[in-house]
Amino acid sequence: MATTDSPVDERKLLDFPTSCAAPAPKPEEPVKVVPLVVAAVLAVGLTAYVWAAHGAKFGVLLVLGLLLGLALFHSRFGFTSAWRQFIAVGNGQGLRAHTLLLGTAATLIALICGTGAGLFGSKPLPVANVGPIGLALFVGATLFAIGMQLGGACASGTLFAVGAGQSTIVLTLGGFVTGSVLYTWGYPLFTGWPQVSGFLLSDHVGWFGSWAITIAVLVAIVLVTRLVQKRRVPPPVDTVPTARGFARIFRGSWPILVGAVVLGVLAGAVYLVSGGIWGVTSAFSLWGAKILQVFGLHPEHWEFWRLKANAVSLSKPIWQDKTSLTDIGIMIGAFVAAAAAGAWKIHSSIPWRTAVAAILGGILMGIGARLANGCNIGAYLGGISVGSLHGWLWGAFALFGTWIGLKLRPLFGLGNPVRTDSIC
Repeated sequence: MATTDSPVDERKLLDFPTSCAAPAPKPEEPVKVVPLVVAAVLAVGLTAYVWAAHGAKFGVLLVLGLLLGLALFHSRFGFTSAWRQFIAVGNGQGLRAHTLLLGTAATLIALICGTGAGLFGSKPLPVANVGPIGLALFVGATLFAIGMQLGGACASGTLFAVGAGQSTIVLTLGGFVTGSVLYTWGYPLFTGWPQVSGFLLSDHVGWFGSWAITIAVLVAIVLVTRLVQKRRVPPPVDTVPTARGFARIFRGSWPILVGAVVLGVLAGAVYLVSGGIWGVTSAFSLWGAKILQVFGLHPEHWEFWRLKANAVSLSKPIWQDKTSLTDIGIMIGAFVAAAAAGAWKIHSSIPWRTAVAAILGGILMGIGARLANGCNIGAYLGGISVGSLHGWLWGAFALFGTWIGLKLRPLFGLGNPVRTDSIC
C-alpha cells in the first residue's frame, strides 16, 4: 500500500514495479494488532446485530460485503488503473482481468436466472437491471470515468481504499456522496433526456444464447487487448507478494486473476441472495439524504425522494438496504484485511491539488453514476453480467472518459503511466 498521501496512483497502491528488473520479495509488515481487533469486533458485532434485528437475508448480504472487501483489498482489483493503463500505454492486463470477472459473474447469473434460483424468497429479476440507452447513459459514463481518474478510485475502489486507511480517498468518498445528493436535489434537470428502452439479450436468444454471446465478446476483448499491448509495448505491471505460501491468502497480494474469479463468484452470490445485481452508488444518495435529515433538512420533499421506490428506501433503516449493507461490509472487510496485512495506516498530509482532485472527482462520479443508472459495478459489471446492452455501452463511454481524465490529471499534479522503449 502507499505510505504517503502523494497523488493517489494505483501503481503505488497496487505495489507495481517501475522497472523491468525482477522485483525482490517485499518484507512482511507486522500485523496492526489494535486496528485488527477493532475491525474484527466491528465486523462480528455489526453482523450479529443486523442478523438478529433485520433477518438472515440482510445479515448474509453484510457478510458478502465483508468478503468483497477482503477480496478487493488482497487482489487490489482496479477498474480505474486498468482503464488508465490501457489508454495511456496500451497495457491490457487489467482489462483482461475484467473479462474474467465479467465472464464468471455472467456464467453464474445465467445459471441463476435460467433455473429461477434464489435464497430467502428472492427471485431473479433481470429486467430490473436493464438500463435505458440514451444521452444520460453516455454523459453519465463519461463523467464517471473522468471523475475516477481525478479521484483516484472507482466506486468499489473508493470503498476498499477508505477501509484500508487511504485518507485521500475519504475526500473522494465525501465528493461521491455530495455529487449523489446534488443529483437528487436537481433531479428534474436530469430527467426527460432522449433515450430508448434497454435491450436484454435473453429476451431474444434465451439465457444460454445470452451467455454464449457475452463470453464470445469477452474473448474478443482479450484478443484485441493482447494485440494492442504487443504493438504498443507498455512497461510490465506485476504485483510483488508481501507474503508467501498459505499466509498469502490472508496477508499478501493475490494474483489479479484470482481476485477476478473470487469477485465474480461473490457478485453471483449477491444476485442469488437478493435477486438483484451487486451495486454500490445508489447507497451514496441514500446516505446523503439521511445525513441531511439528521441536520433538520427535508430531502424527502424533493421530487427524487417522492418517487415511490425511493420514498420506501428512504423511510427504512440503512440496515435493510442491500447496497448499503454490501458497501459498509466492503469498508469493514478491507479494514480487517489491511490491518492483518500490516498495511492499515491513516495519513495526515494531503497536497492541496490532490485534495481538490479527489473531491471534484468524487462529485463527478456521484452525478455520473446516477445519470448513467450505475457505476463500474452496477452498470458495467451488473449490466454486462445480465446481458444488458447498456453495460457494454457504459464501458465504451468510460474508456472515452478515461482518455479525457488522463488529459486533466497533470493539472492536479497527478501522473500518468509512460511507455518504455524496450520489452522486458
